[in-house]
Amino acid sequence: MTERTGQAHEAGTIDRLMAGWVADVETPDACAAHLLCDRWPADAVAFRFVAEDMSAVDLTFGELADRSRRLATGLAARGVTRGDRVPVMMSKREELVITLLALWRLGAVHVPLFTAFAARMRIEGAAARLVVAEPRQAEKLTDIPGIEIIRTGAEWDALADSAPLAEDVAVGGDAPIALLFTSGTTGRPKGVPVPLRAAAAFAVYLTCAVDLRPEDLFWNAADHGWAYGLYYGIVGTLVLGATSVQYRGAFSPATMVEVIRSQGVTNLAGAPTMFRALAKAGEVTEDAPLRLRRVSTAGEPLPPSVLEWGRSALGTEIRDHYGQTELGMVICTLAHPELAAPPRPGSMGVPLPGIAAQIRDGQIAIDAASPLFWFPGYLGEPEKTAERFTPDGRWYLTGDTARQDDDGWFFFSSRDDDVILAAGYRIGPFDVESVLIDHPRVQEVAVVGLPDPEGVRGEEVVAFVVPAGAVVDPDALAAELQAKVRDEYSKHAYPRRVHFVDRLPKTPSGKLQRFLLRQGAAD
Repeated sequence: MTERTGQAHEAGTIDRLMAGWVADVETPDACAAHLLCDRWPADAVAFRFVAEDMSAVDLTFGELADRSRRLATGLAARGVTRGDRVPVMMSKREELVITLLALWRLGAVHVPLFTAFAARMRIEGAAARLVVAEPRQAEKLTDIPGIEIIRTGAEWDALADSAPLAEDVAVGGDAPIALLFTSGTTGRPKGVPVPLRAAAAFAVYLTCAVDLRPEDLFWNAADHGWAYGLYYGIVGTLVLGATSVQYRGAFSPATMVEVIRSQGVTNLAGAPTMFRALAKAGEVTEDAPLRLRRVSTAGEPLPPSVLEWGRSALGTEIRDHYGQTELGMVICTLAHPELAAPPRPGSMGVPLPGIAAQIRDGQIAIDAASPLFWFPGYLGEPEKTAERFTPDGRWYLTGDTARQDDDGWFFFSSRDDDVILAAGYRIGPFDVESVLIDHPRVQEVAVVGLPDPEGVRGEEVVAFVVPAGAVVDPDALAAELQAKVRDEYSKHAYPRRVHFVDRLPKTPSGKLQRFLLRQGAAD
């Protein structure tokens, strides 16, 4: 199967395409370089790299194939071989994707790093001996013993000037192509090997949920060090032979709008924090909207007010999706014409084709027998892996609480760890946060449960608020916010305490780390 994205839009083809993608990646002789690069037309554009001044450079599949073959020869001369885990610490640049393809040609495993991650823990957890990094990032790694660093610039260029690799390594569908670490929303990150066969699931997501088409210019604004950015901004687009925008500058609402307008982006995906910031900034309004065809988000649910803003300001609905590092996206507000339904406020959608899901003991559970389920277990942690499954191994337990309506749509509540047990009520923090974020003086908010100092309620609801501007009278604003929750949501769920803070603890992908707020309050 070498069909590109456009052929997914003929009537009745979803099942056939999914079966073809699965067959492509599950063969014992499956080759990552062929599936992700070499089978596409040499003149087709794989990536568009956009600089801060909005100038752009296109990298074709032909250029990517040639340059990655040459770098693979150079890396092999430095001892890189099949199964080696090689961390890469680079910004969004041509050398990044060329390095990844070179590693995959050798059967090696990419370990993504970027500045905000705890690089040392990931390098040591991967048992890596070689790292490829930009010079400014490499300086942060020099105190890690036992590793060799290849720096971009003259050293990388010399390796990339080698003769082309004669033969790629075919690793098969079960071999890992990447090793990611969980985002750390609930504690210490765990290593997740990503097998080549996961690429089929990534293709189905981009086709069915994102509705990626050949005429689209697709921008997944998430960083490639986060699962969503790597899976769907690099690997997934390569599987489909699509063009992926990579913006090299820092995020701001103004630059985001400029990239979309200057490059003609038609299909956009990104983290919820990006859309919350854009909605608050006023850069895009219904009087001066963007003209996007599809918009997708994942990571944490968006409040209804932002979803409503998106319809008028972005030109289309923001479709919420749910997944994990261990799964990719599995529950989605589908956008493909054969499958699309209007988004439902508060819902992340229905199971992706090829995935079966249900609610078990209040949490989202994924059927491990699903054709697109690929999680092989945490690296070197069989006990942690076993905790993720039911005793019979049939169901993967996400740890995320949710409900399912009569039509099968899922509605996220919280991480199971984040549920607040107050006076006999189970309170999902997202529900309270969705009310508070609508207040004009609230920029960001996180809600957690802390022990009731009076010992009566078990836990009490506590809000940490990043205000929009200076707070002259914090007591008065806190009272306003408490009344808003009481009046608009529930009397038992209003925050007994409101703390005004400069920022909230987050993972690099923008997910709130509520456990750090709980720990900080306890300390």
